[in-house]
Amino acid sequence: QAQLVESGGGSVQAGGSLRLSCAASERVLSTYVMGWFRQAPGKEREYVAGIRWSLTYYAEFVKGRFTISRDNAKNTVSLQMNSLKPEDTAVYYCAAHSGSLYVPRAPADVDYWGQGAQVTVSS
Repeated sequence: QAQLVESGGGSVQAGGSLRLSCAASERVLSTYVMGWFRQAPGKEREYVAGIRWSLTYYAEFVKGRFTISRDNAKNTVSLQMNSLKPEDTAVYYCAAHSGSLYVPRAPADVDYWGQGAQVTVSS
C-alpha cells in the first residue's frame, strides 16, 4: 500500500502561480513512476505530467507552463504551475504507477492516488 499526501493548491488569478507537493515514502518514490492528474467539474480525470527517474513528461496543454520535479531528500514530487489559466481549475491528484516502463497517462494505469488538492484560477 502506498500513501500519497498532497499539499499546496489554492486560489489564484489568471497568470499567477501555484505549487503542489506530494509526499510519499522513500520506497514508493524509488520504485514507482509518479505523476499528476486533474479533474474538472463534469469532466473526466486527465493526465497532466509524469516523472520517470529523471525524465519528465507533460500533456500538451501544460507544456512550457508546468514543471514536475522530484526532491529525493524530502521524499516529495512537486508540480510547479505558472501562467495559470481559468481552464486549469480542477482538483489535482498525485498518482503512482507500480511499473517502471512508462509514465501513466490514463487513470486505469494508476495504482495509488493522493487525496486531491483544489486549484482555482479566476479570470
